[in-house]
Amino acid sequence: MGSVRWAFPCAAWRPCREEWLLAARLVQPEEKDRIGQFVFARDAKAALAGRLLIRKLIAEKLCIPWNEIQLQRTSKGKPFLANNVFSIYSNYNFNVSHQGDYAVLAAEPELQVGIDIMKTDLPGSSSIPNFFRIMKRQFTETEWGVIKSMSNEWMQLDMFHRHWALKESFLKAVGVGIGFNLQRIEFNVSPLQLEIGKVYKETKMLLDGDKEEEWMFEETRLDDHHHVAVALGKQEGFGQKHSDVCSMEPNQPQFTLLTFEDLVASGIPVAPEDSAYWDNFCCKQESPVKQNSHSR
Repeated sequence: MGSVRWAFPCAAWRPCREEWLLAARLVQPEEKDRIGQFVFARDAKAALAGRLLIRKLIAEKLCIPWNEIQLQRTSKGKPFLANNVFSIYSNYNFNVSHQGDYAVLAAEPELQVGIDIMKTDLPGSSSIPNFFRIMKRQFTETEWGVIKSMSNEWMQLDMFHRHWALKESFLKAVGVGIGFNLQRIEFNVSPLQLEIGKVYKETKMLLDGDKEEEWMFEETRLDDHHHVAVALGKQEGFGQKHSDVCSMEPNQPQFTLLTFEDLVASGIPVAPEDSAYWDNFCCKQESPVKQNSHSR
């Protein structure tokens, strides 16, 4: 069954009527309704792509027919499979993230997994130094030292988003939300420069000042602007015979870029067509107008 790493370029996706209505039929009605409430087309596309990634994964890797898949959410909003599955699949773990131009998914047959993607972008209406002042408490002094050691403001912002993706991937893997003190976790990133498309596993995490051996982090640059971090750890009560997560680590899987046709290849509609859903989508502005006048 193995590790899965998928990415879908949702920002570049310009669905025609047929595609959008098909995609809407391939998710559960409550999810379709939730996605329809997004103000901006960008966010609706990303959320719908995230659901399709999960359903594609379960249909193709766990062999549950698409129209029988029942997804629910934890109290913290994390999607999980509610179907009864064979015990050999009971530890199968997946996570999705969408931000910037992509929706991404990571899945593991035995490991706990969290994924986060961050697009390096200029902050709203604030200057980069002022943005860093506002975000000061999110990183440790050591992390800020690395961020600010970069040779120009844009590279500093890029390193900021790399650290942010790492922290979010860990929080998503362990299932904690807002309120967790981000200063408790510190990343020693390595190497400082990442090549596009390559998978790196050198970065280490400290938790409450101690080096954390039971967690491993994969880092990938999808392109010049997008960092992806995947947190991998042992599942509670599982794999106790292994001394640490490295003995269970997956082969370095690179992200596979999917097309819309790939996303829906295994799809079996779960709901009738709703033509009003296309009208709803057409009324949405693609994304908010930037307040930003800074140049890079």
